[in-house]
Formats: sequence, structure tokens, C-alpha cells
Amino acid sequence: MHRIGVCSWSLRPSGPAQLVEHLRACGVDAVQLALNPLRERAWSEPDLVDRCRAAGIAIISGMMGTAGEDYSTLDSIRETGGVRPDRHWPANLAAARENAALARRLGLRLVTLHAGFLPHDLHDPIRRIMLDRLRQVASAFADQGVDIALETGQESAVTLLEVLEDLAAPTVGINFDPANLILYGMGDPVAALKMLETRIRQIHIKDAIPAAAPGLWGVEVPAGTGAVDWRRFFSLVEDRLPGVDLVIEREAGESRIADIRTARQLIRDLIKS
Repeated sequence: MHRIGVCSWSLRPSGPAQLVEHLRACGVDAVQLALNPLRERAWSEPDLVDRCRAAGIAIISGMMGTAGEDYSTLDSIRETGGVRPDRHWPANLAAARENAALARRLGLRLVTLHAGFLPHDLHDPIRRIMLDRLRQVASAFADQGVDIALETGQESAVTLLEVLEDLAAPTVGINFDPANLILYGMGDPVAALKMLETRIRQIHIKDAIPAAAPGLWGVEVPAGTGAVDWRRFFSLVEDRLPGVDLVIEREAGESRIADIRTARQLIRDLIKS
């Protein structure tokens, strides 16, 4: 069976109590947890664990954010995202080590993150630097028995697969987000799913429509109303990725709970196992 969860940050909770309240309102009992509130001690780790356990909510994976990310424009995120910025690398490596220990305490086996814009050119010196940094991040998590998954979207499926082959790290996989490929103009999600299927560890359920012109963002929309061909997508998921976790992500709009419930129903309508 595919577990259906929700990304905690989609619900914008003020703390563990509100997170549980919102998850119940969404009608789900699994969550991918943003780790920063716990790592930075804005939230109480024991309180979160106790509340989730009492509510029967499973924490199925974590998410690591990186320092200094600026999503204002495509150019700003290209310069500031993931492990790419030199000025934030020491802090990001330290955070990875702390997040890895936190994930182990929570009993997690998977944490996802954005690598940042990985250069397509095999000879780009920035690509070599980013791969070396990703190896260090992967090693920090592997030391705690935790795998990582790189989020799709900021590079093509071809480039992401090449990067994984270059890393040659069995603890590094993919968190597949079909909407990100559309938002960043990086290709058809169904074709990318076929190409990357053997490395996919988790799937985000999110939808989008393409940008109106090159160099602009696409627009995130409620699942089922965008450019993702969900019928074909879920057919492939059932056939080739049995049991992979399906985690609903909604990062736009002011009707998050209603939109998440719509996404949950879309999954149940189109996937039977």
C-alpha cells in the first residue's frame, strides 16, 4: 500500500499542537517533517513526538532546508539554493550533521533536500564542487543510518541521473516532485519518472502550470488542475513503484487544507493500492 502523507511546511503550523490539528483536518495520518524547527529548538522534540504518537501520526521522512535560500526569482534561487553558495557551506554542513542525528533520534530512514542548481555541463567546475559537498552531506547522514533524497526540478532528469551516477552513493536517491519540473521548465514529469524510477525514494504530490515565457516561474496550482497528467503518472507509479510514499505538498494559496484534501481524493481516485 502507498502511504499518503503531507509536508508539514505546507500547513504552516505554529507548533506541534497545530501540526497535529491540521493533519487531522486533512484526513491523513502521516507527515514529512521539516527538521529546522526542531534543530533550531523553536519546537520541542519530546512534545512533537508525544503528540504525534498520541494522534497515531507517523513521521515518515524529514526535510532539510539550507541557509540563505532566496526564492524571489529563478536567478536568486540559482545563486542561493542548496549546497551551491560558498558563504553558507560551513553552516549547511554543520546543519546536515545535526539533522542527521535528529533524524536518527526520530527513527527516520530518509531526509530530502534541494541540492541547488546542478550545472548540466560535465566540465563546469561548480558541478565538481557541488558533488563533493553532496558526498559530505550524504556521508553525514549515512553515519547515522539515514538515506537522503535529492528533490527534482532545478535540473533536467538527465543531469540528475548523471549526478547520481557520479556520486555512486547507494544512500542517495530522489524525491520526485512532478510540479517542480514544470515550475522550472525542466521537462515532462511522466517522461522523467520513467527515466529516474530506479532511484526514486519518495514522491511529492504537487501540480503546476508552465511559465508564460522562458526565464519565469511556472505557477503552482491545486493537484488535478495543472499540467501533470495524473492518470498516466499514477499508472506508472502503481506499475513501477509499488509502496512508495506519496506526500502531498502545497506551497501556494490560502486554502491549504482544502487543497490537500482535494489532492488526497485525487490519489484515492486514481491509485488503487
